[in-house]
Amino acid sequence: MADPSTAPPLTRASVQAAHKLIEPYIHKTPVLTNATLNRLASTPRTEAELAGTEWAGRTPAKPVIRFWFKCENFQKVGAFKARGAFHAIERLKQDPSFDRAKGVITHSSGNHAQALSLAAAISSIPCTIIMPTISTPAKIAATRSYGSRIIFSGPTSPEREAAVAAAQAETGARLVPPYDHPDIILGQGTAALELQSQLSLLLPEKTTTLHAVITPCSGGGLLSGTALACEGTGIRVFGAEPSFQGADDGRRGFAAGERVTSVKSLTIADGLRTPVGKIPWGVIYERRLVAGMYSVGEDEIRRAMRLVYERMKLVVEPSAVVGLAVALYNEDFRAMVEREGGQEGWDLGVVFSGGNVSLDKLGELLA
Repeated sequence: MADPSTAPPLTRASVQAAHKLIEPYIHKTPVLTNATLNRLASTPRTEAELAGTEWAGRTPAKPVIRFWFKCENFQKVGAFKARGAFHAIERLKQDPSFDRAKGVITHSSGNHAQALSLAAAISSIPCTIIMPTISTPAKIAATRSYGSRIIFSGPTSPEREAAVAAAQAETGARLVPPYDHPDIILGQGTAALELQSQLSLLLPEKTTTLHAVITPCSGGGLLSGTALACEGTGIRVFGAEPSFQGADDGRRGFAAGERVTSVKSLTIADGLRTPVGKIPWGVIYERRLVAGMYSVGEDEIRRAMRLVYERMKLVVEPSAVVGLAVALYNEDFRAMVEREGGQEGWDLGVVFSGGNVSLDKLGELLA
């Protein structure tokens, strides 16, 4: 990648510039609504539903929520990651020190691997992907289909990084990290930028079209980019994570005031198993551009995924619905919306981050 110090500043204007740069290469994904999900979100949960949870005995929240789903499952490679990858490649092509013949390299278990492979292939740039051996066969096959060279490694961060270092020594390829770089963050923020412009057309009578946006958080590229895209607009931004085996490192770090640097979780939301990166953390927490972080359990993620499949007829991966699950099942979030939204409620943007789940896995998750 380009030296982060030479990257554009992390501002909304830079997200707008990134969108102009990558617009020829990406899909402008649709924004969808669903009356049934709005009704479910705006119906108080029963005391029986809260029994056995951390909210047992509490009066159920009564928020009013209207969802606007930004469907990045329809993005190229089936995930928002295409945005950051295309922006990184286009920025590298502008860098006179970049030797295209030496190519690019990254480590990823799935969506970033596919995204960088496609972006590099379109520009005829060689691409090497370090993938852990536990990556799903479908994501391995999709990455290979774009012509990338795949090198397998162990699943831990040290094992991945060692494999990257060895391949870089061999090829001289430029590293394109999955999330911890300004060019990646700015590219990912373009999804929220599009969401704002699309809603200004769908809701022309409203001066403020969105009260808030919630996105999944793993390394933090999407969440921090979304926060930049919403800076100065009055739209609040929230992050959503799975709680299983401590995968909610962003939430825990946000509460403690210190970034958590290591996570080991086998949550079904396999795209959200990475700790928040240093640069995203600066946007999310240090600049206070994210208003809060919330988490949900595995059962809530499965329930939200089933609702999207049955009610919206959309195929999404578990990671994509964590924000929706928070709005439906996290009583702390729901109480906050009730308190601050009042009778009018909130128009809530939800980013469906991707739809890369195999048919076999989908059946297993929805069984």
